[in-house]
Amino acid sequence: MESFFPFLHRLADVAAEAILPRFRAAIAVDNKLEAGFDPVTEADRGAERAMRDLIRKTYPEHGIIGEEYGAEGEDRSHVWILDPVDGTRAFICGLPLWGCLTGLLIDGKPAAGMMSQPYVGERFFGSAETGSFLAHGGETGPIKVRACAALDHAHISTTDPNIFTAAERPAFERLSARARLTRYGYDCYAYAMVAMGGMDCVVESGLKPYDIAALIPIIEGAGGAVTGWDGGPAAGGGRILALGDKRLTPEVEALLAT
Repeated sequence: MESFFPFLHRLADVAAEAILPRFRAAIAVDNKLEAGFDPVTEADRGAERAMRDLIRKTYPEHGIIGEEYGAEGEDRSHVWILDPVDGTRAFICGLPLWGCLTGLLIDGKPAAGMMSQPYVGERFFGSAETGSFLAHGGETGPIKVRACAALDHAHISTTDPNIFTAAERPAFERLSARARLTRYGYDCYAYAMVAMGGMDCVVESGLKPYDIAALIPIIEGAGGAVTGWDGGPAAGGGRILALGDKRLTPEVEALLAT
């Protein structure tokens, strides 16, 4: 398979140019919901426009699905999945717990992905074929999930317990009660930490394809797994379970069964 890693870095570069001048700056925040709060800024929109332009120029035969500007050519063999600022709530609060997600689907399956954090200067990227890597401070090295065979030794996370429905919330609370440590508020960073070995499990619900498609190859390349709560495919979003050590799967899936 052609290596798309150099192009992922180019996409991260153009996204950073659009995002960084607007981080911790006075910018307008719009709400995409009539009821509730789903923020979006010109950082989101500008980064996605820049990435879309680069994809169209470099790979005009590829499709694109993005959070801010929808889908074009989504039935093509190669489709880029873009979430320009995953963690906009953290972004507008000045917290560096957000990332730019870029994933590539080939024939509908996540083939390569990158989570870049331009303010911190980290880029997590990988694929199931090549392994996964962290680029930071001018150096690039492989990353791996950590061994954790028992839930009572596990570090788990969800972005916000309020993302769960009334029926789902008890399932997460059962899981959290069994884990050693539960942390909140990290969006895509929690998934990167599973790939790097700092966390063992992320459980979320209500995700869209652009929230997860880029992260699947990174975790798989590091030795972990990303599935639905029921063990099914995760690229379409919905209820998502990311695990570093696959030996946790039976115990976690049993606790999440609703």
